[in-house]
Amino acid sequence: MEAAPTGQRSSHQSVEKGRSRHKIPRHVETDIAYLYEVLPQLSRIFRIIDKIGEGTFSTVYLAEAQMTDGSRRMFALKHLIPTSHPVRIAAELQCLTVAGGTENVMGVTYCFRKEHHVVIVMPYMEHQTFVDIVGSLSFEDVKHYIFHLLKALRHIHKFGIIHRDIKPTNFLFNQQRREYTLVDFGLAQGTPDTQIELLKELLGLDKAPRSVFGEKNINGTNSHKPGTDKVEGLLLKTKREEVIPRKIVSSKHRSVPVRTPLNQKPKPPTVSPMLTCNCFMTDRVCNVCLSRKQQVAPRAGTPGFRAPEVLTKCPNQGTAIDMWSAGVILLSLLSGRYPFFKASDDLIALTQIMTIRGSRETKEAAKTFGKSIVCSRELPRLDLRILCETLRGLRSWDDTSLPAEFQASRNPAEVKQDAGSPTKKRMSSGSPRSIAELQEMGWDKVPDNAYDLLDKLLDLNPATRITASTALQHPLFKDMTD
Repeated sequence: MEAAPTGQRSSHQSVEKGRSRHKIPRHVETDIAYLYEVLPQLSRIFRIIDKIGEGTFSTVYLAEAQMTDGSRRMFALKHLIPTSHPVRIAAELQCLTVAGGTENVMGVTYCFRKEHHVVIVMPYMEHQTFVDIVGSLSFEDVKHYIFHLLKALRHIHKFGIIHRDIKPTNFLFNQQRREYTLVDFGLAQGTPDTQIELLKELLGLDKAPRSVFGEKNINGTNSHKPGTDKVEGLLLKTKREEVIPRKIVSSKHRSVPVRTPLNQKPKPPTVSPMLTCNCFMTDRVCNVCLSRKQQVAPRAGTPGFRAPEVLTKCPNQGTAIDMWSAGVILLSLLSGRYPFFKASDDLIALTQIMTIRGSRETKEAAKTFGKSIVCSRELPRLDLRILCETLRGLRSWDDTSLPAEFQASRNPAEVKQDAGSPTKKRMSSGSPRSIAELQEMGWDKVPDNAYDLLDKLLDLNPATRITASTALQHPLFKDMTD
């Protein structure tokens, strides 16, 4: 995933104050000096203040420039890694220039290039870090937040842009000013009818696996750590004959060694229909499942926000994957828990989704996009209101039948408190809130419409998942002007 065009600090004033109190780390000074060296023209316009973001594909700096009218403005300078494909860089710029600058979507001010070094200059937006404010937002704040996120998605989807990395750190939020900006189109792809010409080229370019664009394969055997394949009470595995076993199973269920001539490379043995993996009908995901043959399909994005069709490597992915990610954000906002989903592997991530949305529903939805899932335990679909109100502290844990996965995720400080006193419950993230405080913030009056929208955003079937345009017409937003 790429670094966002702004950093973790809420404003450039705080950056300047920080510089006056302590010196910038030496390695940051070295990086700034290097940027000046590879792009000398920057020094004639910008005073680079600090490094404010760093990701796999880029590094972002905060810089100040004096304008022609004498005023000084802050900018975010996004330095792309030199190995980025030229078409990928140009496509990101085209997304920013064609669709950016309006409807809560970040625009571009300028672009510098020298040889293989590229810096994209964008306006700097003061914002708060999502993890610091998710527990302090009122329901009214949440409604405005998701409304403006949907506006941004509707806008880019009109251009045939699939963002592919929707998450809170890519949707900047200034709580005081109620300003919002969608950033980071470094992983964007186009729909078949996209209006962004360079995204059409990426449709063909991204079909071939490229390490510079992809992510580390966390399903491979090298990345698997002992002890991480256990999932409480759950098993997921694809019902495709993709696993390459160490032995071939004969008709008499005996292990038969595979012999290969010395001058011939061994061929992967075929899989017998009778062969099952080591974890079938057990409460874990085994190494065989985790090391299954990889399918070629787009799976960009951030763990925890990937849609079911991305997790199962469905080759046909559209703007619906952005809507699922928006649904995960709304789930965090309504429950006060961030991040909501956190898994190291796509299969485990799918089990977490099934825990919320139900195993039968997940299997049925997977069939619609050509995937078959086997689950050794039936999981009921949860009531989203009960789930969110319990996690936020409006319901007692003893009064609900939430799965053990959620019981185990409670804050240890909460468990030690009086279980019968709901006023002492602690939210999953953020500062402790009493029932009175939650009521004052409007959390006891969340309408059914909010959970109806959440249900439609988290539709397991991408074909029927609500679109951004339709979502903005939802009754939840009837008192808001578009």
